[in-house]
Formats: sequence, structure tokens, C-alpha cells
Amino acid sequence: MGIKEKVSEELLLEEQTVKQSEIVLFNDEVNTFDHVIETLIDVCEHTPEQAEQCSLIVHHNGKCTVKTGEYKDLKPRCSKLLQAGLSAEIV
Repeated sequence: MGIKEKVSEELLLEEQTVKQSEIVLFNDEVNTFDHVIETLIDVCEHTPEQAEQCSLIVHHNGKCTVKTGEYKDLKPRCSKLLQAGLSAEIV
């Protein structure tokens, strides 16, 4: 095995060990589409199109993963979603 292959293999292994979590947003009967969309743009840094798509998925399927990443990045974002009155959790 060459040095280049070994380094690539080590980088792949390192990437796999970083635990990825998800923020899941749940449907509710309280919040408007506009509020959900604006909150996703603000908190999760979605584009308007992405936020609209997520809000429609939540409406029709009952839930949608709205952000993926490391737990330490997702925790404050999830807290902001909850403070905005949305129903969300990190899984």
C-alpha cells in the first residue's frame, strides 16, 4: 500500500468516526407555513426553497430532517426552533 492510499484510508476512517446527528421537525396544528419557513431560514440557514420544501414534507409526512451535523452544532439550533414554538428534537 502506497503512502497516498494509506493517508486516504486514514482520512476516510476519521470521517466515519464523527457522529452525525439530525434535527427532526414535527408537524403541529399551530404554526403557519410562513412562520416555519422563516424560522428554518433563520435558524438552519436554509434557502427559501429548501425551507418551503421542508415545511411541505413536515405537513404531509408529519416530520422531516431539517439539519444534519455534529450534536454540538445542532443543540443551539434545536433550542432556537423550540423557542420559536416549533416541535423538534435531535436524533
